Amino acid sequence: MHDDFSADGWGIETLAIRAGHDRTHEQEHAEPIFPTSSFVYGSAAEAARKFAGEEPGNIYSRFTNPTVRTFEKRLAALEGGERCVATSSGMAAILSTALALLKAGDEIVASRSLFGSTVSLFDKYLGKFGITTRYVELSDMSAWEAAMTPATRLLFAETPSNPLSEVVDIPALAEIARRHDALLAIDNCFLTPVLQRPIQLGADLVIHSATKYIDGQGRAIGGAVVGPDKLLEEVFGVVRTCGPCLSPFNAWIFTKGLETLGLRMKAHSASALELARWLEAHPAVERVHYSGLESHPQHALAKRQQDGFGAVLGLEVKGGREGAWSVIDATRLLSITGNLGDAKTTITHPATTTHGRLSDAQKASAGIADGLIRIAVGLESLDDIKADLSRGLDALA
Repeated sequence: MHDDFSADGWGIETLAIRAGHDRTHEQEHAEPIFPTSSFVYGSAAEAARKFAGEEPGNIYSRFTNPTVRTFEKRLAALEGGERCVATSSGMAAILSTALALLKAGDEIVASRSLFGSTVSLFDKYLGKFGITTRYVELSDMSAWEAAMTPATRLLFAETPSNPLSEVVDIPALAEIARRHDALLAIDNCFLTPVLQRPIQLGADLVIHSATKYIDGQGRAIGGAVVGPDKLLEEVFGVVRTCGPCLSPFNAWIFTKGLETLGLRMKAHSASALELARWLEAHPAVERVHYSGLESHPQHALAKRQQDGFGAVLGLEVKGGREGAWSVIDATRLLSITGNLGDAKTTITHPATTTHGRLSDAQKASAGIADGLIRIAVGLESLDDIKADLSRGLDALA
């Protein structure tokens, strides 16, 4: 490279295209894929130095691979973090973070408004090893403060939340974490660094499901953790030893996905805001959850700490589960799937899919109503999306 594209001073659009690529002796323009399990050495002494960490270089693709490293360096540059560790999925990123930084007897304070699998991970699996999680209302700073104890080591939140688009004041939450000598991790996969940079707002760690908008086309599974080198060295140790590593091919897909991230997120956000306003006026819709709406209770906060409102919105329709299912089943264009972050608009019923494993009490606490539908607005014609939803909504009205 002619310049250090991980350095300060470059725009985020430039970093998304240029950062992290160290050209090989072949002088390739596009980033190469290294689909190799291992690497060779010129001598036994060189191998010994690299295995001992005395000399930089590749060892084994479970934890050192040039393609994965390119993705890690690029995402770290975008998030403004010292280092990134890539993982096999977003859930693997959360698990690796917990295994690296927590031990039996430690406590997590987390938002009630978390992805269902994250709740299961915290309660069923981390709980089995003596790590306790307490859940609080995402936006209630007094509840976060009251939940802290001397054993609290990690605060964990998604903002905006899935699927109600609730928002937490990241700087205020970071201050609570600092006062109690705890770490703050923010799941940023809904907005990406294009629309929100939690580290700049005071967070210690940023978690990503790269499967979502970083890819942007629903092609690959992967995750990442971004933060200070000291903390990420521990996360790297988990990936090295336990093996939840990202494949080189998926890393290449995510690296290429980052090149269009800025354009895509702005387009997703613009369409989602227009759709949310249209849905809010529809007689079959009882409520729309989207932080870009002026009616959203945290709209001012979202405007202050975000550069856009993202693509995911929730709508509550008349008729409970039967009404929601009828709207979903009437679609012909939208994809009925639990995934999001795709160029294709997706639609799902959270209470019976993404949050289906939660108890009724947990669903009620998280605001997952039977009539709630989640839409992740894609990049199709907005008129076509509206027409597809009108088929079911008009019948319900």
